[in-house]
Amino acid sequence: MGSCDGVVHLRRARDEDARAIAEVHVRTWQQAYRDLLPAQFLAALNVDARERFWRSEIQVVPADRRPWLADHEGQVAGFVSVGPSNDADAVPGTGEIYAVYVDPDCWDRGVGRNLLLHGERDLADHGYDVATLWCLAGNERARRFYESAGWHADGGERQETFGGVDLHEVRYRRAVR
Repeated sequence: MGSCDGVVHLRRARDEDARAIAEVHVRTWQQAYRDLLPAQFLAALNVDARERFWRSEIQVVPADRRPWLADHEGQVAGFVSVGPSNDADAVPGTGEIYAVYVDPDCWDRGVGRNLLLHGERDLADHGYDVATLWCLAGNERARRFYESAGWHADGGERQETFGGVDLHEVRYRRAVR
């Protein structure tokens, strides 16, 4: 993608953004998880498959619930996706940050912080009081990022399998209203 210096605008995703979101999603996984997940698994991540997922996701959710994008000079620099919590133990009023990813070329420029804050605000605007998110337990960079933004691990843990790889995740929580 190149540099993210300059103005980054936040906007709702449109149908035509699915490919760019998928590219950011795959690039970020490959960079952020390079020391956490098998290289073979990361190399096999498929932009076309992610594009199909995001195209479907964008078309299914109402326009006011679509992911937020960080747009830098017409290119997607990152995104955040939010909605109701998917956790079985969630109490009413709990929303979830499903994903927040920033293109590695744009790390450490405030893009992720702005997306996270915008996701939190979006959840509050839709009536949620509390938000949760899941993070790979070994992803220290992300955990520091969330903790510096006021999130705290709440003791929730889960094991998931994605693409044949076991993922150990911890849950973070914070009030949004």
